[in-house]
Amino acid sequence: ERSIKEGLEPCYIIDGKNTICNFSVNGYRLPTEAEWEYAARGGNKSHGYKYSGNDTTHVVAWTHDNSSGITHPVGILKENELNLYDMSGNVWEWCWDWNGKYKENTQNDPRGPASGRHRVLRGGSWCSDNFFCEVSERGDYWPGGLQFNVGFRVARSCISQMEGSLNVE
Repeated sequence: ERSIKEGLEPCYIIDGKNTICNFSVNGYRLPTEAEWEYAARGGNKSHGYKYSGNDTTHVVAWTHDNSSGITHPVGILKENELNLYDMSGNVWEWCWDWNGKYKENTQNDPRGPASGRHRVLRGGSWCSDNFFCEVSERGDYWPGGLQFNVGFRVARSCISQMEGSLNVE
């Protein structure tokens, strides 16, 4: 809906129970797991932090230690190197990829398996232990299920600006 509202070409084609993502158009979509992790780590400005923007959780992440058991508005804690907030903690974030094992060889901008039962979740949440908020940690959940600590962030491929560039909000 946001893509249509902003005059962009929608990425998703919904055919009954199947949803297909066309990554070659400029509309909004869920980030792939690789895109999510690249953004959470701070992209090419990364300082190699354990969490998104710092090595200390309470500086950048709402976890069970500091959240008072609730989700918080985005932007209260410190941002990461790309000025993105709350990529660690607050809510788990959906990624486009189906959950599966990583391939052993090095890959550039990989996508997960073509199908599966659970989609990848990243970032941890306000009810997570600090460990689950590390940018390297992965979770997964059934996409039709309801969770009180799961949200999403949108991305779009900026095809017309530069091949391979990515915007994440």
